Amino acid sequence: MTTLSDDQRRTQTRIRVRIPKRYQQEPVISNLISDYGLTVNISAALLSANAREDGWFDLQLQGTVPQIRSALLYLNDLDLEVWNGSDEQEDSW
Repeated sequence: MTTLSDDQRRTQTRIRVRIPKRYQQEPVISNLISDYGLTVNISAALLSANAREDGWFDLQLQGTVPQIRSALLYLNDLDLEVWNGSDEQEDSW
């Protein structure tokens, strides 16, 4: 019988991320899917009509622990503000 190691088990986490307007032409969320193999559910978003302001996204990320860790490092490398949603009560936007 084969068992999955902790690194290969699928898990999920919720984050809130601010994507500055300077990244409006960059596929930041799409990259989480294509480059890191995550399933991404956008559960809430705040966007201005003409992309003059920053966007705020409430995301549910599903994948293995290493995939999620790598994706969070990617967001950090872009210098985006990221909040882990597990410690917060859900806000209603």
